[in-house]
Amino acid sequence: MDKRPLYFDYAATTPADPRVIQVMVDCLGFEGNFGNPASSSHVFGRQARAVVEQARAQVARLVGAMPSQIVWTSGATESNNLALKGVASGSGLTRGHIITSQIEHKAVLDTALFLQQSGFDVTWLKPDVNGLISVQHVRDALREDTLLVSLMLVNNELGTVNDIQSIGQQVREHGALFHVDAAQGAGKMAIDLSRLPVDLMSFSGHKIYGPKGIGALYVGPRAQERLQAQMHGGGHELGLRSGTLATHQIAGMGAAFELAEQQFSEELAHICRLRERLLDQLAGIAGLRCNGCQTHRIPHTLSLTFVEGNFDSAVLAADVAYSATSACNSASHAPSHVLLALGLSAEEASRTLRLSFGRFTSEEDVDALASAIHAATQVATPFWAVAQP
Repeated sequence: MDKRPLYFDYAATTPADPRVIQVMVDCLGFEGNFGNPASSSHVFGRQARAVVEQARAQVARLVGAMPSQIVWTSGATESNNLALKGVASGSGLTRGHIITSQIEHKAVLDTALFLQQSGFDVTWLKPDVNGLISVQHVRDALREDTLLVSLMLVNNELGTVNDIQSIGQQVREHGALFHVDAAQGAGKMAIDLSRLPVDLMSFSGHKIYGPKGIGALYVGPRAQERLQAQMHGGGHELGLRSGTLATHQIAGMGAAFELAEQQFSEELAHICRLRERLLDQLAGIAGLRCNGCQTHRIPHTLSLTFVEGNFDSAVLAADVAYSATSACNSASHAPSHVLLALGLSAEEASRTLRLSFGRFTSEEDVDALASAIHAATQVATPFWAVAQP
């Protein structure tokens, strides 16, 4: 078997933690908690319901919410759809105003575009040169008919962190709802929804060492009466998301969030050390630029552009699993919309790496990554690619 490449794409997805896998296995098979959580008439259903509610409490505890405010979905993409479409349809209007940014995940961008094509007005905020959306950006865009502002907590390509406390306060004073996509933030930075002026927040299981196919939406008190279900057929999850609950996936997500809470400080320190170790070893590369704000960010994600000199991505890809853009853009091979919004050219975007560290990244992995990057920058440019006099 060929040697597997180094994995530096944790922002795209994380491997399920072995402890999470065991929790999920315990929900499968006749001896496990396989029952339908909605079947309250017998012990199998009641046991499954208990597992679901335990997981709901685990997710809520990490983010400072009440368990009753957590609605299960199939992932952050569905959560984002429910938040945006649910508020739009719940308004009872065929028109209204929504604010988002140019550098959101496609799950928000495409949903906002759908609403725009359906008659809603959408303002697409441009980030500053550091990849941040400021309070002033939002304040200037708010209108009398603004229903919703939707911004990400942590940018999935840059790792930059928006000031959702200040932005949320401004949105709340205006009277609109504030949705935050926190798929890249949960478990990587402190979140306390009991204090934050946020009405809706999206989460993902597979970004935090849990399973794919499961996510959640926090629905705060201001949003509960203004959000309309987008999936019908049984009235599950407070009537907001119908469908049989996937007990094993839910249990896995709950376990993953609990582990993230238990290991938060230790894991954050570990990631910080890895990031500094890599940057120290890359410091001698001429023309290397780190994109995005260097202070308001998480250490887990790095966006590096090789502005000058040689850089052969094929050499690096032979040894390293990384992303040239976000996973949602990779299939189209288009330049990153995030990098273009920051002012990078298509050529610069093509010479950019997104590297993301995780729980299972070692110092030896980082050293090998640094060596592979140096090798990719030392490949001679072929003669036919050199401009002739």
